[in-house]
Amino acid sequence: MTSSSSPSQDTKRLAHAYPEGLRADALMEEDVAWSYEIDGDRDGDQFDRSERAALRRVVGLSTELEDVTEVEYRQLRLERVVLVGVWTTGTAQDADNSLAELAALAETAGALVLDGVIQRRDKPDAATYIGSGKAAELRDIVIETGVDTVICDGELSPGQLIQLEDVVKVKVIDRTALILDIFAQHAKSREGKAQVALAQMQYMLPRLRGWGQSLSRQMGGGRGGLATRGPGETKIETDRRRIREKMAKMRREIAEMKTGREIKRQERRRNKVPSVAIAGYTNAGKSSLLNRLTGAGVLVENALFATLDPTVRRAETPSGRLYTLADTVGFVRHLPHHLVEAFRSTMEEVGDSDLILHVVDGSHPNPEEQLAAVREVIRDVGATDVPEIVVVNKADAADPLVLQRLLRVEKRSIAVSARTGQGIEELLGLIDNELPRPSVEIEALVPYTHGKLVARAHTEGEVISEEHTAEGTLLKVRVHEELAADLAPYVPVSAG
Repeated sequence: MTSSSSPSQDTKRLAHAYPEGLRADALMEEDVAWSYEIDGDRDGDQFDRSERAALRRVVGLSTELEDVTEVEYRQLRLERVVLVGVWTTGTAQDADNSLAELAALAETAGALVLDGVIQRRDKPDAATYIGSGKAAELRDIVIETGVDTVICDGELSPGQLIQLEDVVKVKVIDRTALILDIFAQHAKSREGKAQVALAQMQYMLPRLRGWGQSLSRQMGGGRGGLATRGPGETKIETDRRRIREKMAKMRREIAEMKTGREIKRQERRRNKVPSVAIAGYTNAGKSSLLNRLTGAGVLVENALFATLDPTVRRAETPSGRLYTLADTVGFVRHLPHHLVEAFRSTMEEVGDSDLILHVVDGSHPNPEEQLAAVREVIRDVGATDVPEIVVVNKADAADPLVLQRLLRVEKRSIAVSARTGQGIEELLGLIDNELPRPSVEIEALVPYTHGKLVARAHTEGEVISEEHTAEGTLLKVRVHEELAADLAPYVPVSAG
């Protein structure tokens, strides 16, 4: 059974040109590019991606008699693709939704989707993914539409990739390679670029291919003997060895960056600052929610994986308690395990948090699938014990029946709109109630000469009452044990 989806009409959108292909030489460049201008200070106001990529015309530079008021832009030729899916389980609607998500990923990567086909099978074909007969039909579609690339909705083995390319005679990539390419386009920080590069090398290592002289032997060992004593390495073996060496170097660099992140987390723990992590499906509105809660000004765009680099901001509850809010990388169904492994240090923000805000797109056709996909990754990083609040975002655009269903099924949930501000005050109150509270309640009369203790009570604890007397500041606070020990000498005798 083969079904076709209508061609995409989004031909006017400016997009990055999809790269011609992933090559081993490109993956073995010595270092991931980094610059202070881009990566040194990413906090604060930023433009939407469309504004950052646009040309801004400078008025008054024309040498003509009349100033030109309109600029003609050259339309970029987008890579033309056809999508292929294998429907093994679930309903036909599930298969269509999966292919629709693949189309959104392809457009995010800078491709123009011309067609999509689905093959009904018990399991993907071991040789060509969709079977030899359907592969021949796919070749006819490729010729008819004139596409450059075939994108498969699954992870292909190296053998499937080669044999399907032999039949359709155009480039074939799978879902994993597509997501890796999007990550490579959107990563901006040094850590993000290193993590993407490591994931790409892990993916490409078993898929390296050699042609012609690339398979020839190099001169072997024997210290330069007449005929050499061994067959030596082939070119492809040399490439694999160099990639493994580069991967080892990249892992060391990521481990060093992880150390810096861990030091910051330890500092927050030492100061007893609670942490909240925002997790959720890609394009669910996590960055918009972070901006609404903290005014962070991070990039917001209606696109998949628009932001990859984690952002941590300080926030305050309505009762005055300080906490940190961390925006994490978005998740997607069948997130490549290479990415999960490479971004593990970033995802540890979720596991080390005191509370997870699980953001789900209320306007999505099937938000329950998004919830299940994100929880699978949360389980992989060992964060199942962290309390969770389900934040149903985009409530202004969601179906009221879908909202009611989600709020009924998810016991600890709330509907909000990061765009309009609906439900944000209620969410802040819910965060205040769910964050862990200091365990010790104490009353102390702190001399005015020890103002630092009063300041610590405000930043590290929860001040119940405060009164200024002739002897000092009379505090009634709820604090952690360490600060309680520092305040103990100033507990009034009657209170003790």
